Amino acid sequence: MNDNGRPLYDAIIVGAGPAGLNAALVLGRSRRHVLVCNAGEHRNAASRALHGFLTRDGIDPQELLRIGRQQLDRYDTVKVQDIGVTNIQADNDRFTVHLSDGSQLFARKVLVTTGVVDKLPDIQGFETFYGRSIFHCPYCDAWEVRDLPLAVYGRGTNGPGLAQELTGWSSDLTLVSDGAPEINGEDREKLARQRIQIREQKIARLDGSDGILECIVFEDGSTLKCRAMFFNLGHRQHSDLAARLGVNIDPHDGEVVSNRHQSTNVPGLYVAGDAAFHTHFAIIAASEGAIAALAINTALLREGSE
Repeated sequence: MNDNGRPLYDAIIVGAGPAGLNAALVLGRSRRHVLVCNAGEHRNAASRALHGFLTRDGIDPQELLRIGRQQLDRYDTVKVQDIGVTNIQADNDRFTVHLSDGSQLFARKVLVTTGVVDKLPDIQGFETFYGRSIFHCPYCDAWEVRDLPLAVYGRGTNGPGLAQELTGWSSDLTLVSDGAPEINGEDREKLARQRIQIREQKIARLDGSDGILECIVFEDGSTLKCRAMFFNLGHRQHSDLAARLGVNIDPHDGEVVSNRHQSTNVPGLYVAGDAAFHTHFAIIAASEGAIAALAINTALLREGSE
């Protein structure tokens, strides 16, 4: 209990994705009192299948989370609450966590696993196909559309880089820039050598049926037949909770800087998952959650013996 007679958690975890749930699992098995706060907003909400996760390849992402939460039920020191976190304050050796219902909780450590939000193209019909035949990660979704005609949406260095990455899955690739491509001469030469076409016309809409993309319609009336589209417009932090606490942010990609134990420059504050690392795989997020949990438990043990 804290000075106000309220429970003092060993750790409060903000976010109930693979990173947060796996951290809660490891901490629960360490007999730590843990609260997981889940606002119900996940990056892969539009996705129908999660790939590259051993024993769970192809699972519905929501089903993976359901199983994760179910497996936490056996640990009586772990609680998952469907509520958002509006603010976190660092007070000497503990944190005050403000919840969306106006209440406050207290914790010795805080783990932020709120992830990132992808920047989406503003194209008519995009939401109809997003998660079914429009994707941002080749490693997650390109195998299902291998050897089919694919479009790559992007400009600057992002577009050519993603297009070249996709050559491992298909030889029928077209880069669509939706206007001036802003591609330098070196990248144009690389695309030409790999026979990747560039379509610079503005896009009017996307056409298809049952969530499956069939063609891109340009404003000049021309079309491009394709079975799927991949895009790369970057991403942003889903939450600024960590930033408001004064964590170091990588100026290049906007991700929270953490060490190999997932701890930040703010004592007692940890970060795991997509918010902290540029390789955004669910299985890596889960692994980072476990690493953070080990570090948190070790720190609590050390503090308890001092």
